[in-house]
Amino acid sequence: MRIGIPREIKTLEGRVGLVPAACAELIKAGHTVFVETNAGMLSGYSDDSFRNVGVHIARDAAALYGQAELIVKVKEPVAPELDLLRREHVLFSYLHLAPAPALTQRLVDIGLTAVAFETVEEGGLLPLLAPMSDIAGRLAIQIGANLLQHPQGGKGLLLGGLPAAERGKVVVLGAGVAGGNAASMAADMGANVIVFDPKREKLERVRALGRNVTGLYPFTDDVRKAVAEADLVVGAVLVTGEKAPHVIDRATVARMAKGSVIVDISVDQGGCVETTRATTYADPTYVVDGVTHFCVTNMPGAVPRSASQALSAALIPYVRRLAEPQWQDHAGLRLGINIEHGQIVHSGLRRSLGL
Repeated sequence: MRIGIPREIKTLEGRVGLVPAACAELIKAGHTVFVETNAGMLSGYSDDSFRNVGVHIARDAAALYGQAELIVKVKEPVAPELDLLRREHVLFSYLHLAPAPALTQRLVDIGLTAVAFETVEEGGLLPLLAPMSDIAGRLAIQIGANLLQHPQGGKGLLLGGLPAAERGKVVVLGAGVAGGNAASMAADMGANVIVFDPKREKLERVRALGRNVTGLYPFTDDVRKAVAEADLVVGAVLVTGEKAPHVIDRATVARMAKGSVIVDISVDQGGCVETTRATTYADPTYVVDGVTHFCVTNMPGAVPRSASQALSAALIPYVRRLAEPQWQDHAGLRLGINIEHGQIVHSGLRRSLGL
């Protein structure tokens, strides 16, 4: 199969779909791989590093999309890329279509098949979302701790505290991969952490992180009280393929102290905070009722080398299967299909769009 890896053009997105070592595996399996020129530059991979393993370098996006059958990219296609997609293409990327009806309709109109990384599922796990959730959870605490500093408009709090100074209070909504990583990072920094999740086994895992971590069931009043008292809130709520539910309403945000911070990792699926709106790394924050919001839709794009390596390791077995006949027989990939030959087929996406 002819596999194409375009250069990402979303704002300040430096990741690349597959690193050279992963491309080499596909070439050894008999496939032809095209990479758009400079696609790996921001991840630290030159065109020559791809050429050296047998990759063909496409001079521009039009040349790449024109030659490829399977498109492997990181983020959802944006306007210039949509014009290059054809009904014959299989698109394999993060899509997050539930909060994006216009993009969904455009892909339907093109008539292609779109498989979303974030809905590929095996054994109840999301293997292609997990590595980026690892990164996003850790970044949420790093970024939140920085935004709490006074020069950034924060309340001037050292998140972990120190002798004679209080510890910061962190609330994490959701104890999945992203939320678990956020809780671990915050706990290691010394903050007092409360994690809300409905599943007992997840609460057991976060409780084991340390004596400064408490795992609680998300009763509405308990969540509102904890959020109102928090210095940093991390939203990490996920319903696979569906728009994220609003766990925090605007009234609760208004009760938070001025200079507090919300980092909503769930923004890719619409956000779990009522005041969430999507931002980019070019203009990452905004303030509502005195609370700084960080809601960047491609958080792992800040560390493109680490993210590209982790993503490629997770992707390669699935790309190899996609490049084979009857790939739809693979149960995990079948669950990943959001749009098939121009028809919306994923049940979660259909529910979110009211179909």
